[in-house]
Amino acid sequence: MFVSTLPFRVQLDGDWSFDEVVKHVREQCLSTIEHSQYPLQHILVDCGLNQANAFFLATMFDLISTSSNVTQFSLNGTLLEEASINQTSEMAKFDFSTTFAYNPTSNIGKLCSYFVCSEDMFENKTIQTIAQRFQYLISQLFAPHSSNTQIKPLTKSIILLDVILPGEAEEILKWLDDYHLDAVYEGIVIH
Repeated sequence: MFVSTLPFRVQLDGDWSFDEVVKHVREQCLSTIEHSQYPLQHILVDCGLNQANAFFLATMFDLISTSSNVTQFSLNGTLLEEASINQTSEMAKFDFSTTFAYNPTSNIGKLCSYFVCSEDMFENKTIQTIAQRFQYLISQLFAPHSSNTQIKPLTKSIILLDVILPGEAEEILKWLDDYHLDAVYEGIVIH
């Protein structure tokens, strides 16, 4: 398999909704594809970088859409078959790799994810915290909400999404209280 890495930069606005972010990222991806013939090595040189100091090359994000129907594809007479994506223990090819697998035909209707990280760079506890934060963020976006909700989660500003876990928020508030500090958390002034 040959992979052509094509880096691109996306600047986000905190006032955008999640839907607007997805639309913007999609447009950026599609506009970048027209430059896919340009080799990564030339991009790095043009930007004054080399692979050793291009830290974005150490992180990988994969989204794999699968189906439960066995499908065969043909490429120049060679039959290719869709393989099952299962969480396996594998060696880290990148410092941090996240794979998301989604099967739209599944009855479960879940987005599965797993992380493969360099043990030299990350402790298990750190990865668990990252996974919990990601799950919490996703639950804010896609979890069923009551019909009384005034703002739909996918249309509210992304700056209103919380990456601080509920237990951490309580810990922060307790720490601030212990040291008699004032703080603003989610628009509430704490004295």
